[in-house]
This record gives sequence, structure tokens and C-alpha cells, in this order.
Amino acid sequence: MAAFSVSFADQLKLAYRYGQFKIRQSRQRTNQKVETTTTYGRVRGVKWKSVYGAEYYSFEGIPYAKPPLGDLRFRAPREPDPWTDVRKCTRVRAKPTQMNFVIGMVQGSEDCLYLNVFTKNLNPLNPLPVLVWIFGGAFQIGEASRDIYSPDYIMQEDVMLVTISYRLGPMGFMSFSDPDVGIPGNAALKDQIMALKWVKNNCCFFGGDPSNITVFGESAGGCSTHYMMLTEQTKGLFHKGIVMSGSAVAPWAIIPPNNWSYRLAKSAGYTGENKDKDVYEFLTKLKPSVMYKHSENLLTKEERHNRISYCFGPVIEPYVSEESVIIKNPVEMMRESWSNAIPLIIGGNSFEGLLMFAEARKFPDLVEELGDCEKVVPFDLPLSPEERKQFGLKIKETYFGDAESCLKNLLQYSDIFSYKYFWHGIHRTILSRSEYATAPTYVYRFDFDSKHFNHVRNFSCGRKIRGTCHGDDLSYLFYNGIAKKLSHQSREYKTIRTMVSLWTQFAATGDPNVSDKSDVKWKQIERNGKLFQCLNISDNLEMIDFPESKKLELWDSMYPRELLY
Repeated sequence: MAAFSVSFADQLKLAYRYGQFKIRQSRQRTNQKVETTTTYGRVRGVKWKSVYGAEYYSFEGIPYAKPPLGDLRFRAPREPDPWTDVRKCTRVRAKPTQMNFVIGMVQGSEDCLYLNVFTKNLNPLNPLPVLVWIFGGAFQIGEASRDIYSPDYIMQEDVMLVTISYRLGPMGFMSFSDPDVGIPGNAALKDQIMALKWVKNNCCFFGGDPSNITVFGESAGGCSTHYMMLTEQTKGLFHKGIVMSGSAVAPWAIIPPNNWSYRLAKSAGYTGENKDKDVYEFLTKLKPSVMYKHSENLLTKEERHNRISYCFGPVIEPYVSEESVIIKNPVEMMRESWSNAIPLIIGGNSFEGLLMFAEARKFPDLVEELGDCEKVVPFDLPLSPEERKQFGLKIKETYFGDAESCLKNLLQYSDIFSYKYFWHGIHRTILSRSEYATAPTYVYRFDFDSKHFNHVRNFSCGRKIRGTCHGDDLSYLFYNGIAKKLSHQSREYKTIRTMVSLWTQFAATGDPNVSDKSDVKWKQIERNGKLFQCLNISDNLEMIDFPESKKLELWDSMYPRELLY
């Protein structure tokens, strides 16, 4: 989810604001302007030189949809209007409207449906593989900016990279059951689909290959990537997927219906009845700053204790329309998906749950009142109160042993959520691919621990805790605001080269094995297998038995087979 309380981007900017570091500008923007065309009009970009000297072309702030303003608020995106002049695309546009948890202010803009294109060659001899990045942030926060997702490392390879922006929180996930309102939900996922259509139709103008597109994302971006692989709306738009630390069957990937739009309107001053048309009319007139401040306070204490993380996220749409993305349980969608015929890389970080240090500090009562872990059991399972209690006790015994669930035992607390929030959804997706997919599935486990370069862990936990936290892998795929230029002999630089080589090789060929980089062969999972091997990515590459398998058996046991995968 990339931060329940404070996003990596916000933490970076807070540290910068208070002088904890200086944004390093070892990247250089040259004065060389370049132009190309799109199906909507010509665009002007600029040539850049990366932190390690690679030159590439950058086009930032290209509109892929109409601004979702006025009558388009909350609705599925519409194609942009064409333009006649050359459009200047040399800077990133405003991030989507969101709450900045650090300073307690709403930031960003409703006018946010833009994407950025970075390419090694506008006119290559052979078209370049295309990678499309979807950022994470719990569907509430995030941005497609250079602060976090600068293309410097990826631009060392002969590829084209697209980073897309999409609506977040209530703007992206407002849902009404009344078909006459015409807003069933998931507008943000529909933004992503519109962006993929743009990439398919326009990547050729930037040197990209429209027949070789890979979508990848982390956390909510990984979940989004998985949704892009499940919906029929995207069939034919891309050809490979990389799902990092997320899954459409994670417990935070579907928001249960609970009158969220009505509750938001009431919190913001609405006094009418719970009628969708009236609530919609009220919310369309609400200032974004008011809407987002009130949406942050809707969850009750009981809902937080039941591990509901936010109110506005992906939903199973209440009725079917031409633009529907999620029409039934994602478990069922996995079985039937067109993407079972395309290659997939999926995995996560070895200690994802270290992210929960930040949540535990913000909401210490969630830890202190964990008790017998009954409320950790997935809330959507059809279990009796007694069954729920028994599974809670098993979780407590497995993770805490004889210790108490309290702030003194944050590592054990965090370990629970490595599995509940991240690895179990990944595991269920692997099981489904093993059963139903005809194309290869490659599983990885990122386990590289750097004292100074695992940035999310350092911000979430401080420098005394070690391990590989949720989001730490991002520092080895994208240059960011606090990353320094590394010696080519350093462990960190070698890991950057390893990650980028694996991901771009997969994008190019559908097989991540790089023959001249390692003697280790990354094996795909076996059909109808239950125990898996994964590629462990640390100082060395190694195929190992999945270390998390034993604890995952406990989580599997809570689900009837028809709901597991």
C-alpha cells in the first residue's frame, strides 16, 4: 500500500523542508529541445543526462484524458481534446488531489490526468520495449514525479518508460449504486486504462514498440497492475506484467460497501436523505480541500480495529456498464482472465510489514488492543465468531508465542502484516496462476539490506532496525530525491544494476534471465504446484524454497477453497 500514514514522498519532502537533506541535482537537463507527434497533437520535450551519464529524452505532462473537472468529477475519463500548437511538455504536472499527512494539508489538483514519457531513442533501428509504471500509495497518496520515480537507472537500458498519474481517494473511487447517477466507482482504475490506451496508440512516436508493452507497479500500483491484468477492458493493450508487493486479492484491494459517499457528505455538512442523486449533487459542489479533510476522519475506531485502512478505494461495481472494471470477486476474475496467457513476475520484500512501525506510532491503540488477534482475521471471511476466535489465537501463537501484543513487540506485530497485507495476497495469486495460467509466472523475494539505501525502512523504523521493508525495492529501480551517486563497486549500485537488468530483460523478451549477468537461472513456477521456489534477490541471486510457506499455510487454512484462489 506504500504507507498507511505517511508516504515516502511526503517524508522525503518533510526532511527536505526541515534541512535533513538536500535534494541532489546530479541529473542534468540539457538545452536541447526535441519534438514528436501524438494522435492529439505535437509535443515538445527536452534531452536529459542521468545521474550516471546516460542520455535520454523526456516528455513530461502529456495529457491522456480531459481534465476531470465539473461534470466529469468522479466519472470515467474521456479522451483529451486535440491541440494545434506544439504543446510544451518539459515539466511534471501537479500531483493528484490528496491529503499531505505530514503537514495536515490537502495538496494537488483535480486536473491530474497526465503522463510522462522517457525514451532512449526517438528513432531506434528496432522499436524499444515499453514499460508503464503505476505508482503506489494505498490509492490515497502518491505522484508520478522525479522526486520518487526518476528514470535515471532504467534509462541505462534501451527501453521506453511511461509513468502515469491517476485520481486518488474520493475523486478516484467515489461510487453510487443508482445507475442514473452513472458513477459506479473505480474511476482511478479507468484512468489507468485510458492511459494504457494512449500508450498503445502513441508509443511508436517515441521509439516504443506497441506490440511489446509491460505494465508494472508497486503496492497499490502492484494491485492496480493486477487489476489491469484481470479486467477485459485492457485485453490487447499490453503483453506482460510485473506485480510488486500487491495483489487484487489483498485485504485492502477491495473496499466493502458502507455508505461511504453518504457518510462523507454528512460529515461535510449534508443534511438531506441518503439518496444517491442528492448526495452526488452535494459532493460535486464541495471544495476538494473540504472533501479530503473530511474523508480522512470517516473511519470509526471499530473499523480501524477491523483493519479497514481507508474509505475510498477499488470496489466491486454495483452494476455492469460498458466501462466496468471490477464486476465480481477478483478471485473469480483471476480464474478466467485473459492475462493467464501472458507472462508475469510477482513478489515482494522479505519484511514487508516493517512499514507498520509508522502506523503503530500513529495509532498505538491498534497494537495495545490487538489482544488475541481476532480482529486480524480477514473481515470478509464467512466465519462463525468461534472460528474467528480460534484463528485469532493461532495467529497470536504463531507470531507472538508467549509474548504480549504490545508496543514492546513491534517486530512480531509487523511480521503479522507482512503476511496479512502483502504476502498472502501474493501467495493466492501465485496459486491461481499455477492452476489456471498457461504463460510463465516468475516469483521473486527482494531481500537486500543496506544500512543507508533502504530508504523506506529508515524513515519508517529508524536506523537501528534492519531488514527489507515494504517499498525498499523502489530505491533500486528509480532514482529519488535523497539517493546519492554510488560507486560502481558498491553493493547498492550492483543491486540497482541487477534489478534493472532483470526487469528490462523481462520487458524485452518475457524471460527475466540475463545470460551474461548471472549463472543462476530464474525458474518459473510449476503447473498445479503448491510449494514454490523463488528468486531471492540479495547480494547474490539464488533460487530458494519460499521461506514464507509455513506461515502462509495458516492464512490459507482460514479460507474455503472457492475463496482462496
